[in-house]
Amino acid sequence: MWTATAVMSRPMDVRVVPYDPDWPVAFVVEAESIRGALQDRQIEVHHIGSTAIPEIFAKPIIDILLVVPSLELLDSQVPSMEALGYESLGEFGIAGRRYFRKNSTTGIRTHQVHAFDAGSTGARRHLAFRDYMRSHPDAAREYSLLKQRLATEFQQSMQDYIDGKDAFVKHHESLALEWLSRG
Repeated sequence: MWTATAVMSRPMDVRVVPYDPDWPVAFVVEAESIRGALQDRQIEVHHIGSTAIPEIFAKPIIDILLVVPSLELLDSQVPSMEALGYESLGEFGIAGRRYFRKNSTTGIRTHQVHAFDAGSTGARRHLAFRDYMRSHPDAAREYSLLKQRLATEFQQSMQDYIDGKDAFVKHHESLALEWLSRG
């Protein structure tokens, strides 16, 4: 079940699992909760990350992109996100982003929200990468295999797992943005 309350995070072991057809359903449920809590008709809520790419292995965490008219307005609504069980971490290392995370009652991460201003590069690149992977199954398969290998190799080091994906993600993000611009 995807309901959770915020608890202090514990270090995460790296675990990727086969695609779960319930992930899009879990996204829709959470997206509706977020829309209701924020009560802003101008926000866009998108399913991003590996759980949004059919048939690839992923960490079982639902990644959500909020595209908002103003990060300052979103900042004023942090209590609404906290009421849903999210922990607000501000930019959390990425300028121009707001990051929220939600854990289960046992401390397992279930959701992550990345929020960017409408028209921002951050929002555009997340959507381009997702759509590119959905439209290029060979690249998605390659990404899935890489994630599986890295999760095995770096089971105890999330940072090494992330670093191991970096070159692939940057390369395909560049291809995705080019692909998107051709339209």
